[in-house]
Amino acid sequence: MKIAILGSGNVATHLSKALKAIGEDVVQVYSPNLEHAKLLADELQASSVNHLEQVIGDADFYVVCVKDDAIATVATGLKDVDGLVVHTSGTTDLETLSSTLKNTGVFYPLQTFSKHKEISFNNIPLCLEANSEANFEILNLLANKLSNQVYQLDGEKRKVLHLAAVFACNFTNHLYTLANQLLEKNNLDFEIIRPLIAETADKVMVNLPENVQTGPAVRKDEITINKHLSMLADLPELQEIYQTLSSSIKLTY
Repeated sequence: MKIAILGSGNVATHLSKALKAIGEDVVQVYSPNLEHAKLLADELQASSVNHLEQVIGDADFYVVCVKDDAIATVATGLKDVDGLVVHTSGTTDLETLSSTLKNTGVFYPLQTFSKHKEISFNNIPLCLEANSEANFEILNLLANKLSNQVYQLDGEKRKVLHLAAVFACNFTNHLYTLANQLLEKNNLDFEIIRPLIAETADKVMVNLPENVQTGPAVRKDEITINKHLSMLADLPELQEIYQTLSSSIKLTY
């Protein structure tokens, strides 16, 4: 398929490279920042543009990988195209595209992407939705060339999945940041807890997380909890987070 990529961020970078790797013809990259568009386009041997009116009109597939609040604007700029236009957002309704365009869909990869860390799409869940059965079949065929995990999800289920992902990924990573701040403050290196992080993640690959919870809160160890809260007395924001999470664990068990 002849493909245009709209966006040049993390998702656009990884998805466009994956599409090219399976033999798809990625011909153009759009970004409001021409330098960013050109950097990605050069890797793909594609053209680069920074105005929506410059986006080619004869692509088979348009992948909108922009911030959620920019999707509607991009869709309006593509209103005259006949190709299939998809966005990659976990929280944006399909109707944001279909109110303007004829052939629309959602192509949501459930993964955390960093531009400079390579990642294989083989096991990335791809969540699909389309405004017609014919368009869904196009997405399904393409998705199955990229990944072993392809799901048809409506907008409501996709939003729930995205919310769960924020808890499982974004909040978890932020807790790593807070842990590192505590370590640095006390001249300890983050390296020392990396094996703990790896083991915690490994366990939930083969168990439900509620079956492998450990720590003072699940043991109802109030002595240790109170010691920790005292240690955080000069860090009230961390103390509040500790208290909130400990209370949640105790309520769960």
